[in-house]
Amino acid sequence: MRTTHAPASAAAVPCSHTGLPELQAAAPLPVTGVAADYPAGLEVEEHSHECCQLLYAVQGVLEVRAGSGRWVVPPTRGVWLRSGVPHGLRMRGAVQVRSLFVDAQAAADLPGTDCVIEVSPLLRELISEVARWPASIPPGRRESMVVELLLQELRQPPVVPFHLPWPQDARMAAVCHALAEGDGADGFAAAAAATATAADWAARLAMGEKTFHRHFLQATGMSFGRWRQRARLLSSMQALLAGRPIVQVALEAGYESHSAYSLAFRRQFGMPPSAFGARGDRP
Repeated sequence: MRTTHAPASAAAVPCSHTGLPELQAAAPLPVTGVAADYPAGLEVEEHSHECCQLLYAVQGVLEVRAGSGRWVVPPTRGVWLRSGVPHGLRMRGAVQVRSLFVDAQAAADLPGTDCVIEVSPLLRELISEVARWPASIPPGRRESMVVELLLQELRQPPVVPFHLPWPQDARMAAVCHALAEGDGADGFAAAAAATATAADWAARLAMGEKTFHRHFLQATGMSFGRWRQRARLLSSMQALLAGRPIVQVALEAGYESHSAYSLAFRRQFGMPPSAFGARGDRP
């Protein structure tokens, strides 16, 4: 395992996995682990890998950005990316990332789309185990069995609610950017302040409200209201993990009450925000 520490800067930095192709070429197993620690707010420039990648944050909330969408994931989830997919990263608080790089041939029967997967306690321990191995470890029977079990654990259905589909249509992409970034404010946390209605956006884009709704649905596969709600709920996860009062998180996320926020959170993620926050950094 190689552990890197990114500079404490909010500016975008290049990918820290320099020498990865050489590392993989020398590795006797089809899975290689790399660890990286990042400060809050740091962004990693868009890049890609010839292999498939699993991005898993053992601490903090990680945002992964690709052309097809954005994934915002807490420590109970990981993002699976196919080989060659351009992607960038943004840190929602201080984040400790453990990346697994899987040879494309070994990943032939793993997820065929970029997605979020559940990180079970078993998968978490397997990731940690492989990430501890030196790159040149001799592949004994134990190591081979660990890798085989890890690949088996990766064969699971994706978890959809942590994905924000991103439109290719420039006009709808501008709307999504404003909702998610607050027109240049600090990331997903600013989405809660985006109070413009669909009618407001339609007027801004010089189109009818029904036309706006139709274009937004075609571009994202979601209604405007559902997309904005998901963005707001995803924005609130870091505050919950930090232990902030749920009523405060609810108001900042644009909800009028604790109960309304809790209901929406449970419907989206399958658990109440109190249970999610109580997990802390533990899957």
